[in-house]
Amino acid sequence: MKKIGFSLLLAMGLLGSQAAFAAADCKSYPKEEWASEDTLKEALEAEGYTIKKFKIDGNCYEIYGRSKEGKKVEIYFDMKTLAIVKAIGLKD
Repeated sequence: MKKIGFSLLLAMGLLGSQAAFAAADCKSYPKEEWASEDTLKEALEAEGYTIKKFKIDGNCYEIYGRSKEGKKVEIYFDMKTLAIVKAIGLKD
């Protein structure tokens, strides 16, 4: 994954989707086009995130965990581009 300001993308996703509680709407791709789960996990951990649960939800990668500030988060990612599709900062 290219270094594209992952923190900035994550912050924009967290701010932009706080009120949206419907399921994430991720584009469908053939499995051979999916980005590696390990690539996403490594990028998040490098940014200081702790992943409690990582799963595939429909056409999205989904994580539950904590931000580097310790805030609970639920984040959905596009399976090909790893762009944030939806992010929710959960109450502690």
